[in-house]
Amino acid sequence: MTDLLTLTGLTKAYPGVVANDDVSLSIKPGEVHALLGENGAGKSTLVKMIYGLVKPDAGQMQFRGQPFTPAEPRAARAAGVAMVFQHFSLFEALDVAENIALGMENPPKMRDLAAKITDVSNAYGLPLDPSRLVGDLSAGERQRVEIIRCLLQNPKLLIMDEPTSVLTPQEVEILFKTLEKLRSEGTSILYISHKLEEIRRLCDAATILRLGKNVATCNPRQETARAMAEMMVGEVLHVPERTPHRATEVALELRGLSINAPSAFGTSLKDVTVTLHRGEVLGIGGVAGNGQDELTAVLSGELPAAAGHVFFKDRDVGPLGPNARRQIGLLAAPEERLGHAAAPDMSLTENAALTGTIRKSLVNNGFLNWGLAQKFATDVIKDFDVRTPGAHTAARALSGGNLQKFVIGREILQRPEVLVVNQPTWGVDAAAAAAIRQALLDLAAEGAGIIVISQDLDELMEISDRFAALNEGRLTAPVPAVGLTVDQIGLMMGGAHDLEPANA
Repeated sequence: MTDLLTLTGLTKAYPGVVANDDVSLSIKPGEVHALLGENGAGKSTLVKMIYGLVKPDAGQMQFRGQPFTPAEPRAARAAGVAMVFQHFSLFEALDVAENIALGMENPPKMRDLAAKITDVSNAYGLPLDPSRLVGDLSAGERQRVEIIRCLLQNPKLLIMDEPTSVLTPQEVEILFKTLEKLRSEGTSILYISHKLEEIRRLCDAATILRLGKNVATCNPRQETARAMAEMMVGEVLHVPERTPHRATEVALELRGLSINAPSAFGTSLKDVTVTLHRGEVLGIGGVAGNGQDELTAVLSGELPAAAGHVFFKDRDVGPLGPNARRQIGLLAAPEERLGHAAAPDMSLTENAALTGTIRKSLVNNGFLNWGLAQKFATDVIKDFDVRTPGAHTAARALSGGNLQKFVIGREILQRPEVLVVNQPTWGVDAAAAAAIRQALLDLAAEGAGIIVISQDLDELMEISDRFAALNEGRLTAPVPAVGLTVDQIGLMMGGAHDLEPANA
């Protein structure tokens, strides 16, 4: 069988780093091929070359037996290559059909396009109303918009970058059925994910990159997730270790906390009441869009509460803004790393100073101590293995996973008394995720109270002492994480507020 796509000796270098070094791989028609590697291993650069966003310095590509040198994404799409990016490129104020039309070279009349969207969505098990505003869609539904936009091109190769990072388990099942149907029809899929059990279930082959080089290929179904993770990092992985928490003094208490949705597409919080103890990890799960961002913002001080109280060390800190909360030890790291947690065009040193000025004493007489700020940034880079040429590098130049490590490390190294993190390991590789989780557990062992808001249920069960779920802005009563079943978690995420813990 002739390979659909063949890459031979692809190389791409940037100042200070070789992103891809003599990379070769081949993908067969109808094959689901995984592309694995640590953050910064070169996965994004490789698929950008395939999609025409980046020009290789050396090497060749062949697609359907012909030389393939797309100068831009439009040329790649015309040849039969489509891509669903990790970060969606959708306009919330436009409806589904209007968003899809914007991504087409010659869109048909809106009535005809809406009919096509309906036909394709039904054919591939991705129900979607073309007239709905994107701002009203869940994360999973927004991904369907991106996928259907690609399917309308009848692609021969579909590239998917971290497609399940914002999906519920139920939405993952729907996506997998869609991908299996595409495979049965002869469409090839290049699949990037850090969720190795998904790779084992879905993929026929895997290419593993490390530091820009192709270091291994394998059949994922014949490997364990741990074995593939160790191929990625080149060393033995250590499972995060934790000490069971015993309830001590209260670190943070929320009483009847409510806020109005900050935008037309946000979620109001309704009567959120919970207590966090020192040394405890409280895991909060939920389907995307049920108030996670709003809870993070009200705890950080970015959003004022409409009602209720936030008590930190017996003090009502509701009126305090982010800097005042940081000064007393209440820190938060939001989900959106580029643009919210970090300023894209600022260097890592400048981004370290943005949140570390107070607790790291980086200002003297009103002036930033540049040397101290640079040392702080360098400490974060070293302690959290951030792959970057140095602290002078702009935040936007880092891969998503490396920027995530920097953002979380920046907050942990400030030694907060309470840390709120939203999606702490979003888009990071297995080794980095384990390191971040261990750092959170170590911080808790030192006596800090930690709230981890995440859509990764495995992560929450691994590190949480207690678990609660957000549903339409309401928080369930926390229950011990040990012994919770998937069914119980699903009920809580669906809004069940009277769940009895399995070990009660």
